[in-house]
Amino acid sequence: MTEAIRLLDIREAALSTDEVLAAITDPAAGGTALFIGTVRNHDHDRPVDELRYEAHPDALRHLRQVAERVCEDPAVTALAAVHRTGPLVVGDAAVIVAVAAAHRDVAFAACRRLIDDLKAEVPIWKHQHFTDGASEWVGAC
Repeated sequence: MTEAIRLLDIREAALSTDEVLAAITDPAAGGTALFIGTVRNHDHDRPVDELRYEAHPDALRHLRQVAERVCEDPAVTALAAVHRTGPLVVGDAAVIVAVAAAHRDVAFAACRRLIDDLKAEVPIWKHQHFTDGASEWVGAC
């Protein structure tokens, strides 16, 4: 199960889809699903010009727990997830997750579960700044 986890990281450096896809390459996989979350130029109809992600020191441990649950399905052959921290601008990749599986339906479902559970359970918070000078924290308790 955990041998299917090929890449997990939370980092300030720019993220690479090539790195993520290379990590999950698997000859047993019949399907690969990839999700890239990017910084958009608006939120709730308000223009955003920049944001910053911050992660709790235990965030990587929480990410591993999420990944292990996704890999409980024996059809999942490989998994990768990376999330960026620090300052980002519109268009930057903030998170990339990918899953390889025996079949496409498993790959799609597992990739969806991976990103949804990551966003719900991994303590990473977004501080976004709007063009009008206001800012807000998203995902913070």
